[in-house]
Amino acid sequence: MSTAPTNAFEWSDLDERTVDTARVLAMDAVQKVGNGHPGTAMSLAPAAYLIFQRFLRHDPTDPAWVGRDRFVLSPGHTSLTLYTQLYFSGYGLELDDLKAFRVAGSRTPGHPEHGHTAGVETTTGPLGQGIANAVGMAMAARYERGLFDPEAPAGESPFDHTIWAIVSDGDLEEGISAEASSLAGHQKLGNLVALYDDNHISIEGDTETAFSEDVLKRYEAYGWHVQRVTPKANGDVDVEALAGALAAAKAETSRPSIIAMRTIIAWPAPDAQNTAKAHGSALGAAEIAATKKVLGFDPEKTFEVSDQVIEHARRVIKRGKAARDQWQQGFEAWRAANPQRAAEFDRIQAGELPEGWKKAVPTFPAGKDVATRKASGETLKALGAVIPELWGGSADLAESNLTTIDEDSSFLPEGNPLKSASPFGRTIHFGIREHAMGSTMNGIALHGNTRVYGGTFLVFADYMRPAVRLAALMKLPVTYVWTHDSIGLGEDGPTHQPVEHMASLRAIPGLSMVRPADANETAVAWRTVIERQTTHPGPVGLALTRQNVPTFDREVFASAEGTAKGAYVLAEASNGDPQVILLGTGSEVQLAVQAREALEAEGIATRVVSVPSFEWFQEQDQAYRDSVLPPSVKARVSVEAGIAQGWRELVGDHGRIVSLEHFGASADYKVLFEEFGLTAERVIAEAHNALRALEAVNR
Repeated sequence: MSTAPTNAFEWSDLDERTVDTARVLAMDAVQKVGNGHPGTAMSLAPAAYLIFQRFLRHDPTDPAWVGRDRFVLSPGHTSLTLYTQLYFSGYGLELDDLKAFRVAGSRTPGHPEHGHTAGVETTTGPLGQGIANAVGMAMAARYERGLFDPEAPAGESPFDHTIWAIVSDGDLEEGISAEASSLAGHQKLGNLVALYDDNHISIEGDTETAFSEDVLKRYEAYGWHVQRVTPKANGDVDVEALAGALAAAKAETSRPSIIAMRTIIAWPAPDAQNTAKAHGSALGAAEIAATKKVLGFDPEKTFEVSDQVIEHARRVIKRGKAARDQWQQGFEAWRAANPQRAAEFDRIQAGELPEGWKKAVPTFPAGKDVATRKASGETLKALGAVIPELWGGSADLAESNLTTIDEDSSFLPEGNPLKSASPFGRTIHFGIREHAMGSTMNGIALHGNTRVYGGTFLVFADYMRPAVRLAALMKLPVTYVWTHDSIGLGEDGPTHQPVEHMASLRAIPGLSMVRPADANETAVAWRTVIERQTTHPGPVGLALTRQNVPTFDREVFASAEGTAKGAYVLAEASNGDPQVILLGTGSEVQLAVQAREALEAEGIATRVVSVPSFEWFQEQDQAYRDSVLPPSVKARVSVEAGIAQGWRELVGDHGRIVSLEHFGASADYKVLFEEFGLTAERVIAEAHNALRALEAVNR
């Protein structure tokens, strides 16, 4: 099923003209809008064209074809590198789209955006994220193969495909690429090929300003297959040498591959080539005219594309269909030989869950205190037993996060000495690489056909934030298991105690944060996350306790089913008409429950509302929200072991907030809660304050 070139390399004048057309389009598109990055798109044009025309297994008429290779442009600033190939290949972009580059509403925004432009596999721009996404895609491809066709010889399964990535100096300077590349080498991801555009130029000039290590030696140390391609005497890409290197990289299936390709940015612009200005600025009319003369184009014309060039480039559609037909034959043979696996494949492709899966979700008995991280771990194992596409792990904190879905199945390559090692294992060992974990999870989700989660301490979500933001931006179905969610983790002290993190994460549009109050809320939260992944796209973070918390008696308190709505009445006022409402989340809900008992004993009708998720609550209609928080009840008190930001919208102008506005300390969590005023007594006092203030206003 390979579409790699034969040993007799062919490169025609028309191929050369098509590449030069891509260079002209890059110059003209940036010049027209007045900003952008023309230089790299010019120098990368031969490589991108070669990959799309000769190596990438794809069908431009069906960008979502499950058997396709994946292409990732990690330096998203050179988006024209990708857009011109999508235009040439027939993905639906046309010349007018290139003319509308960076214009509002166009299909060619400044950086490629997944879900916005057909053929764009991931949103790139923040450097290093793309290569980490590619690592995740390669991991997902291997796990998918294990789900559906584990016995097939290497290279003979319809689920074998290659992840192609172009990376830049900037990508390799960002620490995320080191984390992800180390992981890829450790995992021996032989289905990953990275082409490193070694152009020696960044915004501040020659990369000698900040970047001087031998990249290939570094990647060799990671366990990658390394090659180098030098330019031709005139400075242009040696396409034949590059084709040989790409073919060798594809043939190397026991480890990931990287090819360092020396390029001259903005080649062949007479004055702009090899300059920092060419990286991020329009070349100017005079330089563009001079470059067009060098390339044999009319300097008076803009966006010049001959019918012959387009006809030639779009022959890739025919080649793609032929590759797909060949793949389809193998796929149909697999279906016939594996009817049960084929049925599983169809279910997963359709976004459906196994029949009766909800029965596996555990229910926890009242009367026993259970940490929500422990309840999460038990729920995860129960779900794993019935949802084979669910997999994931932790950033070396599985013993604390309780994220091991299967102790006898670790996602590790052949040759790994661990007893549980399997190339198709379910438990991912991300290592101490939170940032890479977040970004590879994005790649796994983008690849499709699996459901992924990853765990670490909530305080270390800071390391993951760029990846989390991109997951929200792309609306990816990834799940974060963030444990040790407050000062309740105790003696590890302020470096490990998240104080501002819940508010900070709640501030990310599209990310749902869920902080369950007890074991049953945790189980319902997991069930809801799994259900939502096909109906409410977007990432979800579970914030879970280290310390034990009470498991509420649901015959006394309301059902934990309310968790799915983000907030619900856990305990109603004794007379059904509350004077004050106490709101809590996570481990602090128990404080609200204790405070209610005291207030009710004083004759103050008190309602307790559990608020596991601000975001899920905001999704509910106004009638439901008002039923939980009646506008007429203005005496409200919230309690959470974190900063107050975000609670004012729920408690209102007259409400009171019990919060923590400073860092924690190293001590037993019970001591800390008492010392910092996170107590039922404090909640009671604030309830009285709210009621008195309202009385004063109403006099």
